[in-house]
This record gives sequence, C-alpha cells and structure tokens, in this order.
Amino acid sequence: MDGYNEPNSVTTLTGNILITQGTMKLTGQLAKIYTAKEDTSVDHIIVTATPQKQPHIEQIDDNGNLMTGDADQLYYDNVNGIAILTGHAHIWQATKGESFGAKLTYNQQTGYIVGESGNEGPVHMTFLPKQKPVTPKNGAPAAKPTTTPAKPGSTTPSGATKPASASSSPTTPAPASSAPTKG
Repeated sequence: MDGYNEPNSVTTLTGNILITQGTMKLTGQLAKIYTAKEDTSVDHIIVTATPQKQPHIEQIDDNGNLMTGDADQLYYDNVNGIAILTGHAHIWQATKGESFGAKLTYNQQTGYIVGESGNEGPVHMTFLPKQKPVTPKNGAPAAKPTTTPAKPGSTTPSGATKPASASSSPTTPAPASSAPTKG
C-alpha cells in the first residue's frame, strides 16, 4: 500500500488485493483508490489488469442473486454504485444471463447494463428464460429455489468441487439399530 487517508488523495494497492463493501468484492493485483475532494470517503476505485490477473467484481443483489464481472480495467464509481468494465469485459448475473463486450457499464442499484462493442466485435448478451414456478401434486405453490455461490477454496485436492450439504436445517438423526453387528 502506498498512500494516506486524506481528502482528494490517491492510494495505490499492489499484490493480492481484496476490497469489500457490503456484499461487493473487488479483487486484482493493482488498484488505485481515490478519495472525495471534501472528505476521506471513497469516490472511485480503478483496478487494472496485470499479466497475472484480470480485475474481478462480485456482488449479491437485494434478491440474493450473484453478479460477477471481469475485464482488463474495472472502474467503480462508489458515489453512484456503477461499475464500468473495459477491455474483454464479461458480466454474469445469476438467474438473468451474461454479457460480453469491449465496455460494459453495470448499475448495481438497478441491475441495468449498457454494452459497447468497440473494436472487439459485437456485444453478446445471453438471457436466461424466466423460471416457471413448480406446482407440487397437492396444488400448493412450491418454495422458490435459491442459489448460493460456491465458496472460494471449497475444492478437493483433485480440484473437484465438494458437493453442498443436502440441507442446512437441523435434522433428526436416524435411530440406532439394536441389532448386533458383525465386527
């Protein structure tokens, strides 16, 4: 880290960077944090790609859906909650779809995305179909399924992802058998 916490200043972070605010996470290898002119609040952050790593952003929205994004440069406007991903930009939204383009602007409050093609070809967007509610045999509406993002580091030594537990609610253990077992 190189900088200080003063109004109208810039702090440079290098190395394995993780910046968090609420459910939002920014990661990368090189970041500059710009403070507001009138106080020490964060005005905006610029995370730039290095040969080792592209900047990455992720956030869980108010509905519990994960949004992730990667690009050569990530500009985050902290005042307005807008992320601008430039250069080989990719945004993925759980339950909504994904977008690719030279420049993608994502409004974190509304989920609105603007794509620009530049010289990287057209903007590509894939929209997932709207999920239909499943009605069980008894006619009552089914509970809405939720998706939880995989936790970093939850892989086996072979690199395969560990299966999620079947339920996070407490269960009653099966009764022990009174029959003798062979040893």
